[in-house]
Amino acid sequence: MRRTTHLKAVAALSAVALLAACGGDEDGTADDTTTAAEQTDDAAGTDDMAGETGDDMAGETEGAGAGGDGNTGDTFTLGYILPETGQLAFLGPPQITALGLAISDINDAGGVLGNEVPDAIAGDEAGQDTVAQASADRILSQDVSAIVGAAASGMSLAVIDRITGAGVMQCSGSNTAPTFTDYEDDGLYIRTAPSDALQGPVLANTIVNDGWSNVAIVARADDYGRGLADATAEALENAGATVALNETYDPNATEFNAAVESVVSAEPDAVVVVAFEEGAQILQGLFEAGLTPESTGIYGADGLRSGDLGSIVNESDPTIIAGMKGTAPASADNPEFLDKLAEFDPELEDTTFAPQVYDCVVTMALAAEAAGSVNAMDFKESVNDVTQGGTECTSFEECRDLLADGEDIDYNGASGPLDFTEAGEPGRATIEVYEFDADGELQSVETVESNPTE
Repeated sequence: MRRTTHLKAVAALSAVALLAACGGDEDGTADDTTTAAEQTDDAAGTDDMAGETGDDMAGETEGAGAGGDGNTGDTFTLGYILPETGQLAFLGPPQITALGLAISDINDAGGVLGNEVPDAIAGDEAGQDTVAQASADRILSQDVSAIVGAAASGMSLAVIDRITGAGVMQCSGSNTAPTFTDYEDDGLYIRTAPSDALQGPVLANTIVNDGWSNVAIVARADDYGRGLADATAEALENAGATVALNETYDPNATEFNAAVESVVSAEPDAVVVVAFEEGAQILQGLFEAGLTPESTGIYGADGLRSGDLGSIVNESDPTIIAGMKGTAPASADNPEFLDKLAEFDPELEDTTFAPQVYDCVVTMALAAEAAGSVNAMDFKESVNDVTQGGTECTSFEECRDLLADGEDIDYNGASGPLDFTEAGEPGRATIEVYEFDADGELQSVETVESNPTE
């Protein structure tokens, strides 16, 4: 395991809540981005149904092009559904910028199948099913090959049937919910972010290696929360620990006293909180009840990985979280990519999931090259093949040229080796273990390779 240098999050807690404006460079997607929110609002209509879940709207979700034939043209065309507005709006810029950089690099290499890739068609997910679905409908009407996004697992579940039903590929760089592994998507949904089934064992091993053996878990009652909580609980039990509590809570509640009381009643020696920004309130309650990092193992995951967490929990004393640990998906150490991203958009402050989104675009473009078609119904069979088992290559141009020479390729991306499984997702992952030091500052302790098949 390699040690990494200290890191301090530059974004607010809401920015890291899911594992994120685009640069004004003419090669980016800024022109589309400026009008996307307005276009989506016009298409979405009223907000009367904004609170409905993907399950509630399953009948509607299956519309918009179900049974479609995908892109019928000659140009590899992309859209995106990413958070431009809403609670997770800070997660949008790094992903949108990375998408623009990927398109720029591909076009510098001659485009896909000899044709330049146009700027991506912008769409907002906004943290609302109806807005994300309206974005999907508008983008799908424009003969696209693929859509990048959504950022949040819940938003992807709101649009996945629309997209894949239209014969279009969907790739997310930040969905981690295990739900997608076995989802019936006809091979048209892929992701470059690792499943939480890979993060859970690393989190569990960190807890056990720290000496704790009786663990309480509280998690958001959504696919992300349940998936990571269950993966962690299973790994804890396999390691000989006791799971005293594995309970979910409504993340839209105004207070979380019941969740805190359940943890206290379980009398654990360690607590795992799988949360987004609402986790700060849960931590406050735990600390007030005497379950602090000084006496109890306190752990979070990617949704709580923020340099601002201490001041959010206790503005007057950010050191209150000193000793708290957690895990999060990590990208490969790739300063060359980060330098290129900074050059593409000098104003970009955060790079959360940017490497993974870049890899979404390049992987799909290489699959189109391998299949000789920009139609996802044709190139879906090539997606897994270009990420494993062949000659290693690290850029679209290098990999494309190898394909042209008749070689099998293994694209090792900006986020690291992908090695897609049959489900169209990374079969291994690099997971970061982070900790808040004595000053309440976030630091990266180590990175761990997670590959349960070995």
